[in-house]
Amino acid sequence: MDSNQKSPSAHIGRQRAPRYGFVASIEVLDLESDIRLQERTADLSLYGCCVAVAAQKSFPTGTRVRIRIVHGGAKFAAIGRVAYSNSDGEMGIAFVRIEESDQTTLEKWISELREAKA
Repeated sequence: MDSNQKSPSAHIGRQRAPRYGFVASIEVLDLESDIRLQERTADLSLYGCCVAVAAQKSFPTGTRVRIRIVHGGAKFAAIGRVAYSNSDGEMGIAFVRIEESDQTTLEKWISELREAKA
């Protein structure tokens, strides 16, 4: 990818916060249809995440979802919406509502990722 192209991951958060490579188990539930996906995250920020998913399994942009991420013995849950999905097998989810305890978990993970990158 040349320097003029934005990665699909840039869609979430519109550069509001750095994104970090982050591989963890994620459950994504479509709140309308009750369709549930078990996938892996590709990256994470304070405002959303990217999910590696087969293109034919992606939810359409705008779909309201509940996510649950499990990583290192900790759990994180949030309500979000699909910000984008593409044919490269990426589905971006923007976090819409996060409970306080889950926000603490998210901030801890981001802090750890930031330190590991430094």
